[in-house]
Amino acid sequence: MKVRPFRAIRPAEGMADKVASLPYDVYSEKEAREIVGSNPASFLRIVRPETVFPVGTDAGSEEVYLRARDMIDEGIKSGVMIEEDTPCFYIYRQIMNGRAQTGLVACFSVDDYNAGVIKKHEHTRADKEDDRTKHIDICRAQTGLVFLAYKEEDDAMNIIASHTSGKPAYSFTAIDGVKQMVWVVNDAEEVEAIKQAFEQIDCMYIADGHHRSASAAAVCKKRRQADPGFTGDEEYNYFMAVAFPENELLVMPYYRVVRDLNGLTTEQFVEKLEKLFTIERKNLYGHEPKKPHEVAMYLDGIWYKMVARPEILKSDAIGSLDVSMLQENVLGPILGIEDPRTSDRIDFIGGIRGLAELEKRCSEDMKVAFAMHHTTLEELMRIADEGKVMPPKSTWFEPKLQSGLFVHRI
Repeated sequence: MKVRPFRAIRPAEGMADKVASLPYDVYSEKEAREIVGSNPASFLRIVRPETVFPVGTDAGSEEVYLRARDMIDEGIKSGVMIEEDTPCFYIYRQIMNGRAQTGLVACFSVDDYNAGVIKKHEHTRADKEDDRTKHIDICRAQTGLVFLAYKEEDDAMNIIASHTSGKPAYSFTAIDGVKQMVWVVNDAEEVEAIKQAFEQIDCMYIADGHHRSASAAAVCKKRRQADPGFTGDEEYNYFMAVAFPENELLVMPYYRVVRDLNGLTTEQFVEKLEKLFTIERKNLYGHEPKKPHEVAMYLDGIWYKMVARPEILKSDAIGSLDVSMLQENVLGPILGIEDPRTSDRIDFIGGIRGLAELEKRCSEDMKVAFAMHHTTLEELMRIADEGKVMPPKSTWFEPKLQSGLFVHRI
């Protein structure tokens, strides 16, 4: 595995809490515009550059991406951001509700990604991949971290721990209440020691950031085609990511909400479900499903506890997932949502929002909601090891990585 330091563009001293923002895809356009309007230093204006244009501006126009590129340079000129003089590694720690995850921010090889050494478990959506590809290509920079996980590795974990005793370059609490800490490693010997430790890891897994990694690979391919003399050492051959040990990560469920019952009445829908699940009306508010193959359904103001009947359960890596069980037995055949990646009748809600969000959506614009037991990291790794892909929106990781703490010029 190839791992190397890089010259990050990052917030100047005292600016990290003002610059840092949650990822571009967790906000609606309205929410993003409100944040950028209230905080001109927010990095959200760069990852969502349409927010600095009038409402209705085509977010995919070249003008919008060019403005993002200019704002990166303007941030450096104004002193809000700095650009590192020498390649560095960065140690990134997040603490949520007393639980910490500490990872290495570095550049990882696109060739390793293409060869499957960095493993994926989801398909990407063409529109989202195209957006991030244009953003990276036109900005000439990667502005968002890919979230990687690796199996416990003592050498790597120990060397990371050894660099977190000193004073961090950044220490602040972000808008979501999660504490963020960053240490800069710029000593040449220490950089080399970290490099050697992480290059011993056999493989890594993309936990979150499939579109960012796929887009980095697409830009690399485009630039190699335009540069037949490339050496493989150019910055565009690498993408920026943070690698965490899997034992520190928190996976949460990913809920589904559906707009209608596909022409069925409530009674007809429940009757069909009863052939697949044992069902009881239950006051489940505030209680996630406790084990696999349990589903909490909210319909017409009522919570139902549904337990899958043995005949619909499967044992293969993908079929055994609760998200697969729901898709193959309910969303597809009963509700008519054959491709959840493209259907406009379904939406997905991260588990961090809780069951109250499902009730809220069903009172606003949706008819029925489903909460399932979370997909485990072991299941994710098993599927990735087999070269297979999960259904879309199978995992929700918390805490979310902050954007704006690191930028990688390509």
